[in-house]
Amino acid sequence: MAEGIFITVEGVDGSGKTTHCEKICAYLERKGFEVVRVHEPGGTRIGEQVRDILLSSGNEEMIDRTELFLFMASRAQLVEEVIRPAVHAGKIVVCDRYIDSTVAYQGYGRGVDETLIKSLNKFTIGNVEPDLTIILDLDTPIGLRRAKKRPGGGKPDRIEKGKLGFHQRVRQGYLALARTEHIRVRVVDADRDIRKTERAIKRHIDSFLTKFHVDS
Repeated sequence: MAEGIFITVEGVDGSGKTTHCEKICAYLERKGFEVVRVHEPGGTRIGEQVRDILLSSGNEEMIDRTELFLFMASRAQLVEEVIRPAVHAGKIVVCDRYIDSTVAYQGYGRGVDETLIKSLNKFTIGNVEPDLTIILDLDTPIGLRRAKKRPGGGKPDRIEKGKLGFHQRVRQGYLALARTEHIRVRVVDADRDIRKTERAIKRHIDSFLTKFHVDS
């Protein structure tokens, strides 16, 4: 490919984003694509330091504006250091969380002005927007229970410790995004057997590749 593809995977905590990012990358690699997998917040040396600050349960006094700007700072570094060069090199980038997370978590969840978030996102990423976004959707309490059971998930991070109402607003934010961004965004039911979810994701990816005549 002369120009690469940028795929993002979104969803509430416990929806299986990390697992399915791994599966997506493996699937695309089997098809012969060169794939770069990244995550937010983090993904770079500087970004990982920001991640530690953002997710530390010891930083409970962090205000919403600080949280927002830290996410943007980590994202700016990831875009310039990893995502943009990889896409320009013709690779497929698969990112665990991206701009939609900020709209859902800081916008719908925290109540930060959505117009401000979108403006900051645009300033942060420039023209590096996702070509395809998969939102893994499931009932919020189920996701939070899953998050507690995953390896190393015994102690929730600062954001996971948010109240149920916060996480429910996040889910509604994602669903609202899917309605307004229906060309780019695909919603997949994550409240079922993992193999069924995986097959649904593959169908969306195959449909996207076919529609845009992408060959490895």
